Amino acid sequence: MNQLSPTRLPLIGITLDSEEPGGYSKFPWYALRQNYCSAVTQSGGLPLVLPHEPDAVPAYLDLLDGLIVTGGNFDVDPALFGAAETHDTVKVKAARTQFEWAITRGMLDRNKPVFGICGGQQLLNVVLGGTLIQHIPDSVKDPLAHEQPNPRDQAGHPVKVSANTLLSRIVGADELPVNSAHHQAVDAVAPGAVCDAIAPDGVIEGIEHPGYKFCLGVQWHPEFFISEGDRKLFSAFIAACKP
Repeated sequence: MNQLSPTRLPLIGITLDSEEPGGYSKFPWYALRQNYCSAVTQSGGLPLVLPHEPDAVPAYLDLLDGLIVTGGNFDVDPALFGAAETHDTVKVKAARTQFEWAITRGMLDRNKPVFGICGGQQLLNVVLGGTLIQHIPDSVKDPLAHEQPNPRDQAGHPVKVSANTLLSRIVGADELPVNSAHHQAVDAVAPGAVCDAIAPDGVIEGIEHPGYKFCLGVQWHPEFFISEGDRKLFSAFIAACKP
């Protein structure tokens, strides 16, 4: 099933955020910035947004050529990485995390490409067995403004790219300007995974797992294409989704 013809684009699942009634609708609603989808289409993929329906995961796994786990207004439940306490700032969305966990684990089990972005990187690290910093200002000495005050389509700080990593081979640079919109970050990198990018204050900004075809997460939002490295990331991901 799901054999690519010469004319069929790779089908890329993109996870959605969810919100309670209020704002856009008086009923619960899904949310996704348009540039997640446009970044996929501009890079040669066909985006498919994924509602939080766990029973649909097996069917999605048959259909999808790749998965993007997005960021959003949420945090991974600290209980999922063994934390005894939950920081006051943590906002969990159980249905979202249940679905994203199941489909991420399923894609990895089938060795299909997974690209985690911001909160998606955090979820990916936990699925792989790692842990998270629950609130950067309480855990990192003299932290940068990881929830940057300037617009998200501008850089907030640089990251140093680790040599001899998939990320390094993709972007072809040892430093990238990135945007920043997070209060959590990777703490212990998952077993078998490696850190491939780090901020000047020591916060982990990228992870990858060499045991899979394409398993990579970044803490920033490359869908804004604020650097050529961001474009290369999406291009490399879409290329990995082809047979």
